[in-house]
Amino acid sequence: MADFTMPSLGADMDEGTLQEWLVKPGDTVHKGDIVAVVDTAKANIEVESFVEGVVQQLLVEPGTTVPVGQVLAVLGNGVATASSAEEPAEPPAPAEAPPTPPPTSPPVASESAPEEARVAAERPGSVRVTPLARRLAAELGVDLGTVTTTDDAPIRAKDVRAAAAVLRPAPEPTSEEPGPAQQPSKAEAMRTVIANLMSRSKREVPHYYLSTTVDLAPAMAWLHERNRALDVSHRLVPAALMLKATALAAQATPALNGFWVDGGFTPGGAVHLGIAISLRGGGLVAPALHDAADLSVEELMAGMRDLVTRARAGRLRGSELSDSTITVTNLGEQGVEAVHGVIYPPQVALVGFGRVVERPWAVDGLIGVRPVTTLTLAGDHRATDGFTGARFLTDIEQRLQHPEEL
Repeated sequence: MADFTMPSLGADMDEGTLQEWLVKPGDTVHKGDIVAVVDTAKANIEVESFVEGVVQQLLVEPGTTVPVGQVLAVLGNGVATASSAEEPAEPPAPAEAPPTPPPTSPPVASESAPEEARVAAERPGSVRVTPLARRLAAELGVDLGTVTTTDDAPIRAKDVRAAAAVLRPAPEPTSEEPGPAQQPSKAEAMRTVIANLMSRSKREVPHYYLSTTVDLAPAMAWLHERNRALDVSHRLVPAALMLKATALAAQATPALNGFWVDGGFTPGGAVHLGIAISLRGGGLVAPALHDAADLSVEELMAGMRDLVTRARAGRLRGSELSDSTITVTNLGEQGVEAVHGVIYPPQVALVGFGRVVERPWAVDGLIGVRPVTTLTLAGDHRATDGFTGARFLTDIEQRLQHPEEL
């Protein structure tokens, strides 16, 4: 037996709202399978299971907000489920033994189980329907038999909403909406979370800051040649080289790649780069690019694009928000030349890249115009000092002078 609990998806998360179950009792779950969607103050997150087993009970109903660590579901080895499935085959008791509902029915599933069976029967091919989608369909008057999905994915809430939008015209705006209790908007909630976490960081973490200017002429020349051989959709951008150089430097300087917890430093098991991504509705998230030091530049570029796309679509996974060992932020696209960031606790370092600009630059006694960027480091003085941070920045700079080795 194993408990599936509300995960902590970052130091800024105390609670989460279960938005949708993607499994039901009796389903077999493998490690890495996405089993639920959780709504945090920042985004909707797909949460994976880190254990294998058979779902025995769903203990929390969609729409419920629970604290981090609360048990959401119980997973077993399948024995209990199998035995309960065989119960109807056993001879009934001699007296009165009306068919009783299986004892494994959880609080969440107990009310919806008959409905679930009916819905499954109505659909040819027994397409799976998530509980939230089923409830929405009933509320919106959507016939689940008319809802289509891609591949063999279960019908989700978004599919039902899309079907409802086709059936009905958009609701007319109400003239006056007194509104019972004003709920904070998503943007307001996210801003509150960021404010609390950044206040905590500046209050608890003694930051030190370093910066240096990096000549990017070799990197840009290498990129130009490399991109000539690549399809347009696979071309590389300078950020890919910057991330790769940072990942390798973090691997070589483990004191900056890890966490400050319980009064001491714990190194990260690998380099999982947190990439700061601004969201269209405001705010930002910093999902992890796992094992970044072991990825090729092309793989790292593809991973970065994937993270940005899914972050802005609200489809990040739980492990991506809780595994980062060091964060990189790049505000060059916004036109700033340098960024001095605030460390994301319990991490101990944050690296910043600014805009690539052309500047007069002396090489071998000759002045020319070369592309440069400002590289910065915010370090936690409890874990490292300026000497370590300076070596780290120099390492990144040196690696960017030899992009062919990244």
